Amino acid sequence: MPVDPSIAALLKEAHAVPRGRIASADIAELRQGERTSNAMVAPRTPIDVGSVADGMVPGPAGPVPVRVYRPVGGGPVATVVFFHGGGWIVGDLDTHDHVTRRLCHDLGAVVVAVHYRRLPENTFPAAFEDCLAVARWAAGHIDEYGGRRDRLAVAGDSAGAALAASVALAFRDAGQSLAAQLLAYPATDRASGTYPSHAENGEGYLLTLQDLRDLTAILVGGDPSVATDVRASPLHAASHKGVAPAVIATAAYDPLRDEGLAYARALMDAGVDVFVRNYDGLVHGFLNMFAVSQGAESAVTELIGELEARLR
Repeated sequence: MPVDPSIAALLKEAHAVPRGRIASADIAELRQGERTSNAMVAPRTPIDVGSVADGMVPGPAGPVPVRVYRPVGGGPVATVVFFHGGGWIVGDLDTHDHVTRRLCHDLGAVVVAVHYRRLPENTFPAAFEDCLAVARWAAGHIDEYGGRRDRLAVAGDSAGAALAASVALAFRDAGQSLAAQLLAYPATDRASGTYPSHAENGEGYLLTLQDLRDLTAILVGGDPSVATDVRASPLHAASHKGVAPAVIATAAYDPLRDEGLAYARALMDAGVDVFVRNYDGLVHGFLNMFAVSQGAESAVTELIGELEARLR
């Protein structure tokens, strides 16, 4: 199946602008570029929710910024802690605001979006530590959020999905309960460069193989052991048995496709409840594209439906 027509138009636009290596780019410019590109594909009118409030949660290196979305209505509801993507370098609460609004609105759940410490200013495992701290804070203060103690989930896209998967493993190891994890095109393995999708989709689909190599190098920071650390590469966990039920999405034209599918297989082999779908015609980042692509809209609707089924 060819690339979704609306996304193909976005790709043509993106390719018209020369882009240098992430390794040598100005970080502030990269971050502004991410904000601009995501604003272009967001709905023109923000999705309505009950309320939105920025706040802080205690973290290992100081307060962690969060944005809490509450649904319309009262009563106990599920809680989803969301970690934005962006290669551990870009992305923030604003770049994914339309995604977290959509989750809150469609699920009728409280969504706690996390702005974790990013590379390169903060080295590994700062991002993971912040994400775990907020997820544990939400679990320990659930009455301040959704209120349903048995319906806490984690979610994320790309690097954020990797963080969500690693947090789910940490919850499992600590004997803490999670109802589900939503992983959109997760980056699960920073140690291997041998996946077929790395080569098949390494050019022309927004995220490139060179991007992956640069981002991995920045994440590893000269310490090869980071590449197989479960906090960076959840696929390398000694066991995946007993981890939270998972909803996993990959995109046919994404260099990360096969890493996500490998993670789904690892979970299924461990007896975990897994819904996995590789979406034809879509590219990396489609979670943010539901307002401009019917293919992305259909995929996001299905993924939220699968997550909802695990949060009832």
